[in-house]
Amino acid sequence: MEITDSNALGKVHGGVVMRAVESAAGTAAARHCGTVCVTAAIDGLSFLEPVDVGDILIVQARVNDVGRTSLEVGVKVEAEPWHGGQRRHTTSAYLLMVSLDAEGRPTKVPPLHPETADDRRRQEQARIRRELRNERLRRLNAYGNDDTPADDNWRGDDGRHDEAAADASRRAG
Repeated sequence: MEITDSNALGKVHGGVVMRAVESAAGTAAARHCGTVCVTAAIDGLSFLEPVDVGDILIVQARVNDVGRTSLEVGVKVEAEPWHGGQRRHTTSAYLLMVSLDAEGRPTKVPPLHPETADDRRRQEQARIRRELRNERLRRLNAYGNDDTPADDNWRGDDGRHDEAAADASRRAG
């Protein structure tokens, strides 16, 4: 990370790390789907430790679970001093991605075949996050509130919401 990525304390801005997280998630999703994938929502992003200017980031992303047109990607970020030394787990995130066809519409995602106990654990945890997200949205929408952010309306695996998320992501660049 370079000085232009830093704040007044010499730490890397969270947004710089977020960009690396989203890029890795998009790559993992696209490799699984064989299509362009866009971010529909971030289900969780935790900054565990700061990243220092000069650190090298190691960003790992993997598909945790899939739905009909969407998938969850987990991302782990580690930082290591440029001259070597101890790696630190700095950031964890879960992103909801939508697979798009050539016309930019949500399209079917290939199935995920978990191979290890760890893969099955990640898949089950992703399903719990989906249930919790849907419950949260049901409860918030019970108030008929029009001022919730657009991403709060995304439920996943519902073409109407996937399309809105995909449109918003395309407009954002």
